[in-house]
Amino acid sequence: ARLPALVVEFLVRFFAALLYVIVILLVLAVLGVDIGSMVLGLSAVIGLVLAFGLQDSFTNFSAGVWIATLRPIDKDEYVEINGMAGTVQAVGIMATELLTPDNKFVTIPNALVWGSPVVNYSRMDTRRVDVAVGIAYDSNVEEALRVAMETIKSNPAVLATPEPAVAVTELADSSVNLALRAWTKTGDFWAVKGDLTRGVLAAFRQAGIEIPFPQLDVHLER
Repeated sequence: ARLPALVVEFLVRFFAALLYVIVILLVLAVLGVDIGSMVLGLSAVIGLVLAFGLQDSFTNFSAGVWIATLRPIDKDEYVEINGMAGTVQAVGIMATELLTPDNKFVTIPNALVWGSPVVNYSRMDTRRVDVAVGIAYDSNVEEALRVAMETIKSNPAVLATPEPAVAVTELADSSVNLALRAWTKTGDFWAVKGDLTRGVLAAFRQAGIEIPFPQLDVHLER
């Protein structure tokens, strides 16, 4: 059979250990040692080891059944599970398979998927895009709000309902921070986020609204 190398190595080591045990028992039997009680004790130990070893397997299997039944995640959805984010490739008997945006293959035990909060970025039809931008303290805030709103409304992928919004969110150390909030179809999320980020930068430059660098005033006393 054309088995993967990892499976072959595992089988070789398993049967090698099994043969060692059989040879030792045969030698003891030839020497006249009663091996019946030894086989019985060894069987009990093996059963105990298997019981503990299969406990997690049964847990993962049960969790996989619940995941497949209740579908908190589905194939080709982009999710975040236990700190790992990626596109769902499959929900297997024991583990869930994700593919990260940078093409890393991640395997997560089903018990962790079922027992952890799951953030599903693809399940809903629409998502809200948030873009943060800061303006200088001497800038005209009302003008900045107007320009930012025009930038949002000029994007054809932004939905009219729910209505977009621009708000002052923070008076930071070096800037007055604004938040652009617009709704779009889930499939257009990253395109709209990139367009709004570039668009508000260009619009503020054209309108003469300064986006400041972080500033720190240092006073020296002699």
